[in-house]
Amino acid sequence: MADGQQSRMGVVAIGRNEGERLQRCLRSIPPGIPMAYVDSASIDDSVAFARSVGADVVELDMRLPFSAARARNEGAARLTARHPELAFVQFVDGDCEFEPGWLAEATRFLENEPEFAAVCGRRRERYPEASFYNRLCDAEWNTPPGEAAACGGDAMVRLSAFASAGGYDGAVIAGEEPEFCARLRTRGWRVWRLDAPMTIHDADMHHFRQWWMRAVRSGYGYAQVWSKTRRLGAPLYGRELARAIGWSAAPIALALFLTVLLGPIGLLAAPLLWAAQFVRLARRDGGMQAVHLLAGKFAETWGALRYGAARAAKRRQGAIYYK
Repeated sequence: MADGQQSRMGVVAIGRNEGERLQRCLRSIPPGIPMAYVDSASIDDSVAFARSVGADVVELDMRLPFSAARARNEGAARLTARHPELAFVQFVDGDCEFEPGWLAEATRFLENEPEFAAVCGRRRERYPEASFYNRLCDAEWNTPPGEAAACGGDAMVRLSAFASAGGYDGAVIAGEEPEFCARLRTRGWRVWRLDAPMTIHDADMHHFRQWWMRAVRSGYGYAQVWSKTRRLGAPLYGRELARAIGWSAAPIALALFLTVLLGPIGLLAAPLLWAAQFVRLARRDGGMQAVHLLAGKFAETWGALRYGAARAAKRRQGAIYYK
């Protein structure tokens, strides 16, 4: 990376007990680039390692409600306070490693395209063959290049746009990136996905419970982001919420309604609907994936209900971890 580009871009990494993954992450940042590492109460040697490679470490006060959004905001604040000359910040999750050349390519894009607030690229899984769940993640990352509605946790952001939108919403515990991008678009900014390798992610997901908790987190995020973005006139995740409820709670409600009209035979409505959907999905994606797609709707609905309960009680849900 040219010296001029280095002086305009810095990196904010966030993590919690990432161990070797964090070491790969920080070592993949070329020398001379300012970097801040935001730690969320790790009990491993993450903080010591980050300091040993020259990162400016921010240790979050965990007495305050935690979210990845809050961690990114605090990292960006520390980085820009120490390096006010920066124009762009690359956010990265601590379980990701940069692909060679990505930081330079993303910086060039933002320098040449002033109407874009953020740019991201292709994230891939490090070990997709290690588990069925890792393969699901790898497929999830494979989104098309071009103008995008949102970026993920790994993205380079123009700091002037970041400031104009007020950064990430620290109260959003999942789906904070699409919510942030929605606010950017209301201010006239755009988001682009390059057809270029960006990061290598290590999901390290091997058990059903990990996958289930990740889906619960997604459902919570769908509901929270939908609630927040509907005020902007273009609510996000309405379709995802409708699908989750439509394939989990709705068949049960229909079966109960038919039971009132027809007697116990009405209870068959729900399992018949699920069976028909399973057959359709299995023909398209295979039996294993069909099971998880159906089960995921229940997890997402449960997450959405958790958000509804937290909002009704006027309390804030803590972070939902799956690792």
